Amino acid sequence: MTRGGRRTRPDDPERRCIATGESGPTARLVRFVLGPDDLVTPDLAGRLPGRGAWLTADRALVEKAVAKRLFARAFRTPVRVPDGLADLLEAGLAERTVQMIAMARKAGQAVTGFEKTRGTLEGGGAGLLLEAADGAEGGRAKLRRMAAGVAVVDSLTARELGLAFGRDFAIHAALQAGTIADRVQEEAGRLAGLRAFMGSAPAAGDGCHAGNGPGASGTKREAGPKGGPEREFG
Repeated sequence: MTRGGRRTRPDDPERRCIATGESGPTARLVRFVLGPDDLVTPDLAGRLPGRGAWLTADRALVEKAVAKRLFARAFRTPVRVPDGLADLLEAGLAERTVQMIAMARKAGQAVTGFEKTRGTLEGGGAGLLLEAADGAEGGRAKLRRMAAGVAVVDSLTARELGLAFGRDFAIHAALQAGTIADRVQEEAGRLAGLRAFMGSAPAAGDGCHAGNGPGASGTKREAGPKGGPEREFG
C-alpha cells in the first residue's frame, strides 16, 4: 500500500536531487541551505535565504548524501552535517504535519473518531482520510473501503495524530477538501519517505492510497494503537 501522500501542483517548480541527479517537483524534495559555520540546515518551509541544495525525501538517499559528502559537492565548499540528519528530518516533517492537521482542526475542517470520520466520508466532503500507522487494522480497513476517490495518509502514529486533536491518541481522522488538506497530504508524503517503520518510500509519482470499495458499517468503539485498549470516541 502506498504510504502517505505525494501530490504535485501544476505550477510546482522542478529541482534536481543531489543524490539521484534527477529533476522533480519540489513537493517531493527537501531544500537545504548553509547556516552559521557552514552547517547544512534543512529548510522544510522553503523560505530560508541563500543558495539551496535539494534532496528527495527518502531516508536511504539522505544517508547516501551524508556518506558520499554530496552536500559539500552541491555547495562547492566544505560543510558540516548534523549528526542523525535523517532522524532530524523525520522529526521536523512529523511536527509540520501534526501542526497542519491542528490548523485544520482549529479552522473547523477536521474531525477525529470512527463515527465522525465515517460521517464525513459518507457526506462526500472529505478531501483526506488520516489513519494512524499503528492503529488496529479492522477499523482502518472499514474506513478505507468507504474512501473511494479520497486520498489516504497513514504516515503518523496514533500519538502523533492525537497531538493534532489534543488527545492522547487518535486512530482515524478526516480533513475537508481544500488547501490545508492538500498541504497535509504533501507533508505526509515527504514524511513517509523518512519513516523507517514505513518500509520503502513510494515511487516518484505515486499518489496517496485510495479506498475503492463500498461503504461499510462501523462501530462506536475505536481500537487504540496495536496492543492497546479500545476507547470511546464521539
